[in-house]
Amino acid sequence: MKRIIYLAATLLVFSGCRKYLDKEYDASLSEDKVFANTTLTKEYLANVYTYLPDGLGTFSDQQYMNASRDCMTDNATAYWGLIYYNKIRTDAYTSSSHPLASGFWTNNFTGIRKCNIFLNKINSSVITDREVTGDENHLFTRYKAEARFLRALYHFELVAYFGAAPILDGTVFNVGDEEMLNLKRQDPATVLAWVAAQCDSIKDVLPFRYASQGNWGRVSGAAAYALKSRALLYRASALNNTAGNSSWWTEAAQAAKDFIDANANASNPHKLYTFNGTISNTSMPSSIVNAPAGTLNYMYCFITLPYDNDEVILGRSVWSTYVIDFSFLPFGSFSGAYGRTNPTQNLVDAYETINGKAIENDASYNAQNPYANRDPRLEATIFHHGSVWGRPDYGEEATVDVHYNSATDLGVDYRGSAGGTYTGYYVKKYVNPTLIFNSSYLTGQSHSWLIYRYAEILLNYAEALNEVSGPTAEAYAAVNAVRARAGMPALAGLSQDQFRDRVRNERRVEFAFEDQRFFDVRRWKLYYDQTSGTETGLAYRKQIYNLYGVSVKISNGSPAYTYGKNSNVGDVNYTTPKNNLFPLPYSEVTMIPSLGQNTGW
Repeated sequence: MKRIIYLAATLLVFSGCRKYLDKEYDASLSEDKVFANTTLTKEYLANVYTYLPDGLGTFSDQQYMNASRDCMTDNATAYWGLIYYNKIRTDAYTSSSHPLASGFWTNNFTGIRKCNIFLNKINSSVITDREVTGDENHLFTRYKAEARFLRALYHFELVAYFGAAPILDGTVFNVGDEEMLNLKRQDPATVLAWVAAQCDSIKDVLPFRYASQGNWGRVSGAAAYALKSRALLYRASALNNTAGNSSWWTEAAQAAKDFIDANANASNPHKLYTFNGTISNTSMPSSIVNAPAGTLNYMYCFITLPYDNDEVILGRSVWSTYVIDFSFLPFGSFSGAYGRTNPTQNLVDAYETINGKAIENDASYNAQNPYANRDPRLEATIFHHGSVWGRPDYGEEATVDVHYNSATDLGVDYRGSAGGTYTGYYVKKYVNPTLIFNSSYLTGQSHSWLIYRYAEILLNYAEALNEVSGPTAEAYAAVNAVRARAGMPALAGLSQDQFRDRVRNERRVEFAFEDQRFFDVRRWKLYYDQTSGTETGLAYRKQIYNLYGVSVKISNGSPAYTYGKNSNVGDVNYTTPKNNLFPLPYSEVTMIPSLGQNTGW
């Protein structure tokens, strides 16, 4: 446990951390010196933020984590044998070899310990509670509220990955503490209720949203409302609600409604992002010039600087890098790209037709023209055969080509030694269309990991409210707002079960490659409902064990699409209840047996 408590987590960062987190911290300084100094106290708190979850920061590890974590799910696979996520998806690790368990466990425990040190040591004579105009009002109270939020979030992360977790409410272990050696975990529902209570205690203490752009990235009241919403949604879900307590769904719905109400009364409310810029015919690829509004709305939500994006409730830094773009872009068409994340056909088929129907239920869907007249978010999220990308003003516009006729007749984006696709697809989300590949002009693009955004609150509300009372007008309004932003028709006239299925599908396409799918399929216990053998007769989008892709052949100048499995793609290997959770690191359980180990590990 010493390693957990005392070592700072390693940060895999790129250049250009911006705004509130852009502060240095000297970890060699004594606590007494730090908390006797105003600047050092502020820097200590900024350092506590560095333990926030970040699904993009790890891309700098080009051997083992240079792909989306959705590769741990039915949404994608990784084209690179060393990527950890494929082996997690196929259950190839033990508790002593699991590559993420130790890091996630250590990161969150270290963050919790630092929060508790800050809360115990912050000095009201150094950081005062004086009344001033603007965001710096009552800093002592606000800083403590920020630290309590971060501590609650790090507890939430422990529950999300490991289930039961200890509640360290103010505890700072020191070397030799016997209490540390008797540490016990609380059940997930108890910890999630504690997280929600922590949010309640601070959500109206902090400004709902900061006025100054310079405070982007700083915990706000809105972030506390959002964490409470997610925590109570997870608590109400089947994985953690083993007794089927319906009142927990009521509380989850109310938590989302509280955000919506507080947001409506805010002077600068959060809202779904819509693109209001201009598109240049000369500097943008034709796929963007001709894109429908729904595609642009969704695409630009993830490449617009988050402090200029009203949808972002909390984000994790701004990295200036082209590593992320190159990690996603198709392998051959764009100089320097080495696409490593391959979306599955399972995910692609989850995008409805523009008529708002599943592809298997819409007679207008043509499997030989599969990307026409689909949910506009598909074009904003995924590169497929025929996708057009690259800047024409630099002569870099290209058409993605993943065809394979033979070893000597294949598309430039099919496969290579360092990158390629096993499924016929690459990720477009997060890729900036302004990127210039010519090395004379190549510069880092701005990227940020969005921890909470307003679309999640709306879909949390729709899901929870449906479990309480079926698809009410309010539930429809919430999900339909998200669909309208994407240019999709409204849902109507559904049963409770039908609405549940549609909201779950909505979450899948709306939050693709945002680290939501891994938790959603587990909290819904979808793996309990079918097996790799029983699901084969279902539509691909409904299969969660067997993974599929597309093969493209060129015949008489036109593509022919064949759908099926690829022997290079390992299907999901899921044992219940073992794979509901990560294992606790073997070394920690050995050191502190009272922690126990998750079932099956």
